[in-house]
Amino acid sequence: MNFKETVGEFTDGIRAAAESVDSGQLEKFIDLLLSKRKIFIYGSGRSGLVGQYFAVRLVQLGLDVHFVGDMTTPIIGKEDLTVLISNTGETMSAVQTANIARRLGSHVACITSSPNSKLAHASNTEIIIGTSEDYDGKLLPLGTLFEDTAIVVFDCLIPYLMKKLEMTESDMRKRHAIWV
Repeated sequence: MNFKETVGEFTDGIRAAAESVDSGQLEKFIDLLLSKRKIFIYGSGRSGLVGQYFAVRLVQLGLDVHFVGDMTTPIIGKEDLTVLISNTGETMSAVQTANIARRLGSHVACITSSPNSKLAHASNTEIIIGTSEDYDGKLLPLGTLFEDTAIVVFDCLIPYLMKKLEMTESDMRKRHAIWV
C-alpha cells in the first residue's frame, strides 16, 4: 500500500467512526459543556493529549476548563462536568477519576469505543466512537483510529458551541495564547 492509499483508508476509517457517534449524545454533551460551572478533562497517554487539545479550544471559547492532574487544578464539585477519554474504557486512572468525580457530585461524561467498559459504567453520559477492526489495529495501530476520530468529533463540536455562545473566530483569537 502506498502513501495515498493509506491516506484514503485512514480518512475512510475516521469518517466511518465519526459518523457512528450518536447525535443525541453529542447534543447532550454540548448542553453539559455549556451548563456546568467548570469542565475537567482527563485522559492518559495519547488520549490525554486529545483531551488537552480539546481543552485549549474550550478555553478559547471562554469556558472554565482544567486538566485533571495539573498542579493548579482545583477540586471537582457538584456543579462541574468531568470529561474522560479512553479508547478501551479500561484505563485504571480514567476509571478511578470517574469514580472520584461522581463521588464528589460531578457529572461524568466519557468518550470511549467500548460501551460495556468499566469507564462507561462509571459515567453518567457515554459518547461511543465505533471503531472498526477493519482499520483499528491493522492500518491504524494502538488506538490511532479512536484518538484521531475523537479529535475530529471534538473539533466538529466547536462551531456548534461558537453559535450557542454567539462567538466568532475573532472572539476566540483574543484568548489564543501567542508567545511572540
